[in-house]
Amino acid sequence: MVSLELYGTARCPYTLEMREWLEWKGKAFHEYDVERDPEARQRLQQLAKPPFAVPVLVENGQIIEVGWRGRTCPVES
Repeated sequence: MVSLELYGTARCPYTLEMREWLEWKGKAFHEYDVERDPEARQRLQQLAKPPFAVPVLVENGQIIEVGWRGRTCPVES
């Protein structure tokens, strides 16, 4: 079972960078686009506090990282 979840958007370059890093490290993860998937957006809003930003990396239901190297893309709430 995959324990890592990546919440991001297609337009966010930092989501892309985090995804590439996870793939390079050989980590298994499931990715959600919070602009295209309303259920994923709702889960992110339950996990994080406003203002919402991506990418967000979640492990076993807990946020372990927000942003990629200090950079994020805002998400409308």
